[in-house]
Amino acid sequence: MLHNRILAVFFTLSVLASLAHAATTVSKSEFGKMPDGRSVDIYTLKDGAIEARITTYGARIVSLLAPDKNGKTADITLGYDNVDGYVKDGASFGSLVGRYAGRIGNATFNLDGKDFHTPKNDGPNTLHGGPENFGKQLWTGKQIANGVELTYVSKDGEAGFPGTLTTVVRYTLIGKDLKLDISAATDKDTVLNLTNHAYWNLAGEGSGDVAKQEVQINAAKVVPVNDGLIPTGKLADVAGTPLDLRKLTPIGAHVDDKSNDQLKYGIGYDITYVLDNNGKLVPASEAYDPASGRVLTVLTDQPGLHFYSGNHMDGVAGKGGHKYAFRNAYAFEAQNFSDAPNQPNFPSAVLKPGQKFHHIIIFRFSTK
Repeated sequence: MLHNRILAVFFTLSVLASLAHAATTVSKSEFGKMPDGRSVDIYTLKDGAIEARITTYGARIVSLLAPDKNGKTADITLGYDNVDGYVKDGASFGSLVGRYAGRIGNATFNLDGKDFHTPKNDGPNTLHGGPENFGKQLWTGKQIANGVELTYVSKDGEAGFPGTLTTVVRYTLIGKDLKLDISAATDKDTVLNLTNHAYWNLAGEGSGDVAKQEVQINAAKVVPVNDGLIPTGKLADVAGTPLDLRKLTPIGAHVDDKSNDQLKYGIGYDITYVLDNNGKLVPASEAYDPASGRVLTVLTDQPGLHFYSGNHMDGVAGKGGHKYAFRNAYAFEAQNFSDAPNQPNFPSAVLKPGQKFHHIIIFRFSTK
């Protein structure tokens, strides 16, 4: 009898879960055309008051509507009104960054005894895979339950990286969670680091400075960099420094502390925090806007979380004619460490044939 009751409870819970999942609506429409005439689609995912729009151009998050503590909805991620804006974009707004998120020092890495050279688009270094990275490519999209699946095949030698790489990212929206399920496979040894590069302003995109918004990052160490923002190869404790964000801290509290080399080099926060998660999905960070009450929680199984405080935006023309200025948003980039292909002490960035790259990032939206 008890066994039957337990089964009945599990059945009821599974039915309720299915009904909750079924609440997500997914629709597709045309978002514009590439310069070469190819059509770009946009998928709208909606569950209750949360709505995400994902485009096949760069597998980008175009918008994210979320309610504040009074139920008023706003778009809280930066971007553009049309494809033309994204084609010209240099900030990676909302994009799926690859082949290598972060920097590769001197635009060179050695793999299997051979040197590979990647494009220099950040001084002598490669940033986010070069100027024609995954965020600048047209992905193939198809609707799936609660979301969209996007696929891109990067040919052997593209941007200097070895191996034909097939990447699949599934964006799903269930309740308050926008989940990114990212996988990839290669036919040759290669290096890989993938993340999403959405810029967040919980007061609403175009609402100005984020200095009063608060951030917490659950990490006791960071990956220090030199003045060219390339990792030194060591890790450093955050305790006793302005990089310690283990408690909710206003972004503006320490961001201009030039006594700290890392903040000086990055002109603010532009540094990777070390997540002691052993490859498990854990809450990595939280952002909170006291004025609206909106909360963004980031969960990931990646080894690092790169926090960037929007230090290089200067009058970017965004949605609705809004100008995105210095520190009008921030990014949480869940990923491996920058320059890992050149740093033997860092988590390996090598992907071999027969192996599958698989990571999860969840953006969770709530209020308090």
